Amino acid sequence: MLFVDKSRDRLRPAINLFLKDHRRLTDYAWGAGALAYLYRQLGVATRAGSKGLCGCLTLLQAWIYEYFPLFRPSQLPQSPDAPRASSWISPRLPGGDEARQRLARYRQLLDELSADDVTWTPYGRDGHTDIPRSLYTGPIRFSDIVEGYDSARCLRQFGYRQIIPRAMTVPHDQYRPASGSSYIVFWDPWVNQLWDNVAARRLDLDFASRPCEQPSEIVEEYVDWFLTRSHPRITHPTDGEPQPRPLLVHQVSYDFLLLFQI
Repeated sequence: MLFVDKSRDRLRPAINLFLKDHRRLTDYAWGAGALAYLYRQLGVATRAGSKGLCGCLTLLQAWIYEYFPLFRPSQLPQSPDAPRASSWISPRLPGGDEARQRLARYRQLLDELSADDVTWTPYGRDGHTDIPRSLYTGPIRFSDIVEGYDSARCLRQFGYRQIIPRAMTVPHDQYRPASGSSYIVFWDPWVNQLWDNVAARRLDLDFASRPCEQPSEIVEEYVDWFLTRSHPRITHPTDGEPQPRPLLVHQVSYDFLLLFQI
């Protein structure tokens, strides 16, 4: 469930190293490991020759349902101590023309998202006080897979105004071919030490920003910073029937800031 690949019922050999001693199973950060693995698979899926997506897709779906009400399926009542993801009722998967129409509709909804269409703090404004690790900034790892994680890029989920985050720790080198089969990222050895240095790698929210007055609040300079680092729209203007496109200027809307940046 956590480290799904395309081999169906087979396991990566690296997982056996963590399962040899059952007494140490609770010593590992399985959540961070599953997230690092999912991040890597999302990167692989962007390659032109890749088909399908691996990783813990239950985690990805639950994340979408929590933050984006427009895409939520029906939900069952549950007790407070039950796993949150278990409350969602899996929707029926369409096929053929219906699937293509739904995909086009989802893309349109993503391009039309507004700040009011996002639940910015689904776990409450004080969730980080219960789980201090959520404020960690630095590399996260599973076996030989290392990916960057920066809590300063998602301050609004903590109830704080979004600022321009500082530069992230980046890989030493990478090889990302179109096929995705040889997707490799190289990190310097010293990054392995960052995870254990919690005090130095924990984001100080009050030093970095201030509490939001509005759930989607950002600093004005954030718009220019974001547009130089992301794709503001999913649907190309020439796809389908020509439609008027809004100008991407500060006075129009901040809707386009919501794609892949929570």
